[in-house]
Amino acid sequence: MSKRFIWAVAYGSSIGWGAFILPGDWLAQSGTLGAILGITIGGLLMLIIAVSYGALTAKFPVSGGEFAFSYVGFGKYFSFITSWFLVLGYIGIIALNASAFTLLFKFLFPNFFEVGYLYSVAGWDVYLGEVLLATFVLALFAYISTKGSGLSGKIQFVFCSFIALAVAGLLLSSFFTGDFALENTKPLFAEGNSWLTSILLIVAIAPFMYVGFDNIPQTAEEFNFSANKTSKLLVFSIVAAIFTYIAMILLTSWTFYDQQSIGGAQWITGSVVQNSMGVVGMSVLAFAISFGVFTGMNGFYLSSSRLLFALGRANFIPKSFSKVHPVNKTPYVAVLFVMVTCFAAPWLGRTALEWIVDTSSVSVSVAFFATSATAVKIFSKGKEKNKFFTSFGILGIAISIIFLALLLKLESSKIQFIP
Repeated sequence: MSKRFIWAVAYGSSIGWGAFILPGDWLAQSGTLGAILGITIGGLLMLIIAVSYGALTAKFPVSGGEFAFSYVGFGKYFSFITSWFLVLGYIGIIALNASAFTLLFKFLFPNFFEVGYLYSVAGWDVYLGEVLLATFVLALFAYISTKGSGLSGKIQFVFCSFIALAVAGLLLSSFFTGDFALENTKPLFAEGNSWLTSILLIVAIAPFMYVGFDNIPQTAEEFNFSANKTSKLLVFSIVAAIFTYIAMILLTSWTFYDQQSIGGAQWITGSVVQNSMGVVGMSVLAFAISFGVFTGMNGFYLSSSRLLFALGRANFIPKSFSKVHPVNKTPYVAVLFVMVTCFAAPWLGRTALEWIVDTSSVSVSVAFFATSATAVKIFSKGKEKNKFFTSFGILGIAISIIFLALLLKLESSKIQFIP
């Protein structure tokens, strides 16, 4: 995989569907400025953690990422726990991406896939048509993942290029459509919340919103370039994700004075674009979110299968997970395991998936903590001693603990932050 393909895996996985589905919810709970500051601060904290990822990938360019790092740093038990937290997080994100795709179709084609009512889970109606659509998408990207990382990388780069152009085009168009006015961005912070609470509500979910940059180390054995260039790719992917999130927040905020008045029920950003830019704008947004879902699924299929492959190769799980396809040289058993596991998700309904995804942020934060702690241990003494990496590793540990504390606090307070 080339540098541009690897960058696309990280960027596409980071933004996924969230940049297009979530802005309306962020505005409701944090206000325009609160959401922007929260997204920006969260991204900057991710950049600090990314330093440890870049340094360790350069030193250990093998599949498995956090598994390999934590194994070298703290042994098999610590590594086993870290890896399974991460597998849980990755699989939850794949499942929600499939769910997000059905949500897009519910908006574009109301009632089209709402056929074959089955049952309700926590207030969400489950239809056979939507289950089949999500299952098809899951199977399609499992197939792509088994065909080889080169194909996955090419698809990822093309889709990410379109997303970047689409976001830039929509943002530019927002200046000349709808009721554009800076006054529309008010309230800057959510009514009923302090400015600090408004910001922290968004900062807390940064692990979930930016998870994806850590997909780069998972595919390190498939680089066709030096692993020493990993740090730059990590930075570029996170910075690009920050700008994408901010652009979609502003687009949603300043185009109309009252998002609720244009049908802000399930998808506010979609309503904004549909009412201000018509069929053309909505078509561009529909393709962008479709590609966002695809890049998210593609990226996390890659990373989760490589992580399971590494666990199988180390005999932490059945050896069959380390099998590679005789022609495509991909860990097809691991890919199929992820696919079959995710097949259960559409049957649970989107509300139940939120409970699973809530744990993804916690799971990813555990992996961030493990990687930062490993960097401190490796680079704090001996021939590998490096004060720069050690300092950023210590900061990464502190940031990961703060993320965990915020997330657990949010859960204990029953504040729902995934729509």
